[in-house]
Parts: sequence; structure tokens; C-alpha cells
Amino acid sequence: MPEITIPRTGSHLRKLFEILQAHPEGLQAGTALKQLAASVNLTPYEAGLYETVGTPRFEKIVRFATIDCVKAGWLVKNRGIWSVTEAGKKAFKDFPDPEAFYRKALQLYREWKASAPTAPQAKSLEELTPAESANVDASITYEKADEQAWSEIEAHLRAMPPYDLQDLVAGLLKALGYHIAWVSPPGKDGGIDIIAHTDPLGTQTPRIKVQVKGGSQRIDLQTLNSFLAVVDSGDVGLYVSVGGFTRDAEDSARKQTSRKVTLIDDERLVNLWIEAYDKLDQKSRQRLPLSPIYFLTPED
Repeated sequence: MPEITIPRTGSHLRKLFEILQAHPEGLQAGTALKQLAASVNLTPYEAGLYETVGTPRFEKIVRFATIDCVKAGWLVKNRGIWSVTEAGKKAFKDFPDPEAFYRKALQLYREWKASAPTAPQAKSLEELTPAESANVDASITYEKADEQAWSEIEAHLRAMPPYDLQDLVAGLLKALGYHIAWVSPPGKDGGIDIIAHTDPLGTQTPRIKVQVKGGSQRIDLQTLNSFLAVVDSGDVGLYVSVGGFTRDAEDSARKQTSRKVTLIDDERLVNLWIEAYDKLDQKSRQRLPLSPIYFLTPED
């Protein structure tokens, strides 16, 4: 009798979706998997390890099954954060039976594969050839490495002292070609941390006003509006928050017309940092030193 069945895997997936839907902004993959393992009774087989790589069987089973959910458009994985899409929420509601839920994901995977002929066939773990199983191991290793790397970068940014983070953003803007006119010294800053210009003399518009916030708290609409109050019509506002922004704040920023504002969360900040890394001065690089590590990209 197979140790990994579609009904059993479907049950795990539905429980995972239940956990993730309680976190609309997404949940760190490792945290989600720990909560899932704690909420189900693992079989002796699931509780064991895959001897070749030392990976817990339960984790590999679930991670492998989520591939189908991603290709089905039900699940998004980004920087180690897993979140359920609107299509995933609908599927969770439409297919309460675990087996039907997972079979629908497998069907959608096959439909996706029809448009991507080089992709592997939808199979259970027990049906994989040794070569295919090795590719799954490589994919999981890559996924976990990406999650760990991002988790460490995020923790570093969120623990950074406020004025160090402020200087980091100023260094980034300089590397991107902007001219820094003023960086707030310790003390009250009047809602502005950095002023930058597009030209050396600051005679051309727009003037760029920057607010920088560290920590893990999301910036809400009220806080964003306080910043917008000091952004004049000829200015461009730049709000950097490593904790991110609430949906209300993001919606408000998109709808601004007279006062332009750009929101930068930790992910966008890091992407810009990587883009400008060769142009950063040494002191700036030391605030967030990054090194690329190359993997042989596994097949999807």
C-alpha cells in the first residue's frame, strides 16, 4: 500500500491553505510547515527522514505537492513567503473534499504542462524515477536556501539602527545617480529623513523627500498621510519601510495625483541594492554586504 496517497496529501494541503488564509499578507514557509506538522497526526512514515538527503519526509511531501498548487495559480511563493491567491481561496471553498482538492490541482498542473512541454509530468513522490527524485531534492534545497537567505537579510534590515538604515538609503540613492542634499541628524526631523535632487545644484525639479522606517511594523494610511502632508506639489515623496505597508496605504499611494509618492518595502529595497551594488561606495556596502551564490537551477 502506498505511503503517500492523494487523499492524505490533499488533507495536508487543505490544512496548509487553512493556515495560510489566516495570514492574508502571507506566512514564512518554515513557520507554515511547522504549524502544519503540529496540527496533524503524522504517520511513522511521514515522521521519518529521507536517508539520502536527511530531509524530513513530511516536509518533502508537502513542498512537492505545493508545486502543483503554484502551477494551478492557487499559491504564491515569494522570498520565502507563501500566500494563497484569490483562485486558491475559491478552490479551497469549491473543493472541500481533500482528494478532489488535490486532484483539481494536479489537473491544472497538467494543463499548465501542456503549454510547457519540457516540464516534468505530474506524479506522486513514489512514482518518481531516481533522476526525477534527485531533481526534486535539488529544487527543495534551492527553495530552502532562498528562504533562509531572505530571512537573514530581512532580519538584518529590521534590526538595523534607525540612522544606519537612513544612511543606507542615502547611499543607495547616491549610487542610483541622485544627489544627496541633506540627511537628518539625530533628533526631530520634521517628517523628512533625506532630501535629494536629480542635479548637483538642486535647481531642477522634482525635489525628492524621503522618509525611512525600520522595524517590522507595517506603515498604515494615517502614518503615510502624515508624510504626504510635508510633500509639496512640486516634490516627489519616497517612503522606505522595511516592515512594508498596509493595503490601505498602498492603495492610497497608487491613487495620488497632485502629490506623487513611491513606496519601497524591504523586497524592493534589496532588489535596488543588488541592482546598484557595483556603484555603491565601500562604506555603504558594509551596511548590507551581499554575495551571490550560484545554483544549478532545477527544473520547474
